[in-house]
Amino acid sequence: MSAIHPSEISFITRHAPFDHMELPHVLWMLQRMRLGYYPEGEVIVSPEQGPVDRFLVIKQGMVHGEQSVAHASEADTWLELSEGECFPLGALLANRRVASVYRAGNDVFCYELSATDFRELIGLSAAFRDFCTRRIANLLEHSKQVIQAQYSNSSVEQQSLASPLSTIIRRTPITCPPDMTVRQVLKIMHEQQVGSMIAVDEDGRPLGILTLPDVLERIALPQIDLDQPVINVMSTYLETLTPQALAHEAALTMAKHGFRHVLVVENEKLVGLVSEKDLFALQRVGLRQIGSAIRHADSIEVLQQGAMDIRNMARNMMAQGVAAEQLTQFISTFNDLLTVRVVELEFAASDLAGTPLLNGVCWMALGSEGRFEQTLNTDQDNAIIFDTPQGMTADQAREKLLPVAKRINEKLAMCGFPLCKGEIMASNPQWCLSLEEWKQTFSGWIRGGTPESLLYATIFFDFRALHGAQHLAEDLRLWLARVASDNSRFLYMMAENALRNRPPLGVIRDFVLNDSDRIDLKLNGITPFVDAARIFSLATGVTHTNTVQRLRLSAAKMNLPTSEIEAWIDALLFIQVLRLRHHDESSAKGLSEDALDNLIDPASLNELDRRILKEAFRQARKAQAKLRLDYQL
Repeated sequence: MSAIHPSEISFITRHAPFDHMELPHVLWMLQRMRLGYYPEGEVIVSPEQGPVDRFLVIKQGMVHGEQSVAHASEADTWLELSEGECFPLGALLANRRVASVYRAGNDVFCYELSATDFRELIGLSAAFRDFCTRRIANLLEHSKQVIQAQYSNSSVEQQSLASPLSTIIRRTPITCPPDMTVRQVLKIMHEQQVGSMIAVDEDGRPLGILTLPDVLERIALPQIDLDQPVINVMSTYLETLTPQALAHEAALTMAKHGFRHVLVVENEKLVGLVSEKDLFALQRVGLRQIGSAIRHADSIEVLQQGAMDIRNMARNMMAQGVAAEQLTQFISTFNDLLTVRVVELEFAASDLAGTPLLNGVCWMALGSEGRFEQTLNTDQDNAIIFDTPQGMTADQAREKLLPVAKRINEKLAMCGFPLCKGEIMASNPQWCLSLEEWKQTFSGWIRGGTPESLLYATIFFDFRALHGAQHLAEDLRLWLARVASDNSRFLYMMAENALRNRPPLGVIRDFVLNDSDRIDLKLNGITPFVDAARIFSLATGVTHTNTVQRLRLSAAKMNLPTSEIEAWIDALLFIQVLRLRHHDESSAKGLSEDALDNLIDPASLNELDRRILKEAFRQARKAQAKLRLDYQL
């Protein structure tokens, strides 16, 4: 075989996955590659050529992927590949024809490896195999390492919030029977130097827990009889998770309820105990403390500090490499806590406290908060659903609720959640409605299908109960799932509307920029996935509001391959990471929350992130292609 020039090694190892492959494997590949040339307009690979016979890496030029045999145009080009990118992986792995035509956009040179050598290389190189089978996930892992390095020099030994609880459990939990005396339990806790004791039945099922703070509050201060059964003084409201649950789920549970421990249970049997110390000794993130301060806040000043703590927490988590899906859930969960506390304080201070009306009121989150997808840049989208008390009309109930809702909206604005410019807020009489009025409103949108109705559907159909009479929101959710799935015309119009927002991939250049020469990551990047997931969930009767959950649960009912859905999810989460970074960097420059935007210049990104962003937009187009196919658009 001919000698390999150093420039070839230098070129190939600048690009993923070759930059992570062992050098002997890279040399093995290069020795078997030949250089192919394709003039502008020539077809490189097409379905007519039969099963793919070679793996290609672009050395120079641009390759267009087309959904038809026509020459590349904005209408039919669905992907654009540039220097260092490789194709067509899916067809090679499946030993099938390509689904698209790959055509030279200009003069193109490609390194080419035979299909036989490609498969042998997969067996030789674990890094290459991982990339080929998990392409976008692998690229994202590369990017995550870069991001984490940018934010923090912290040790790689830090505990990951993505770890399963089974890897965090430090020791077998200390247990006792429920009829053991308090005196005996305290003696064992002292001898074993543990901060908690769990009562279990004969089958190992947890019944209650006693912690050191309980000893002071329930035993020492009341000076109870120490010879009574310990179960009498234990907390019997237990939060349990499985060993497979992730650390971030335990952290959310602790933060939301103010607990210091979460029980780990498998097949109803206690197998472990995870404490706040276990989760955050290395993380240095005091989630429970932030949550506790918000839950017990009695003034707007304390809540404003809580809002600042939430943003600092988000920044710390980004430094520790917490994934976007988990991070946005954390932000949304803590914003929920803050919102709920504002609602509680304002309703308690109003003349509605203790009235039948207030007992039948539910405060709802809409939009990104309703989907558990908030970032550092979020305004208010909220509404009220109420049960009209006997002897009152809906208008009379609304008249009493609106002044309180206005004060809540104003207090939230003081905490860093700007008032919605479109007035999608509970203080707007249009969005403070009884259950029956909400059903009538939703029915009107579903029947009408006007541009305004479709816009409202994208906001309000993502509602989620935050505080109060949550059964009203649950009733509305189940009703909507049933009614929407039966209305194919409305879903068709939603799909048609969603497809008007095309991901900004160009033909002549990598990206299509707006008038300010930037890309709107939310409108053009996040929204295509969110819209597709909403339509899929409505069509299949899925009641979750979170986009990732909607995609996963809908996919199962639509018989979509798991690998395809996970690629969409990875792409969505990468764009979310870019948004979070952009918001954080803007905040660091002194911009206020209401001045943050979602506009980035792709030229400001490093080469890896630009490449992944292109791949993410291609995945958005694939999600839209599924919509187009389902609704024949």
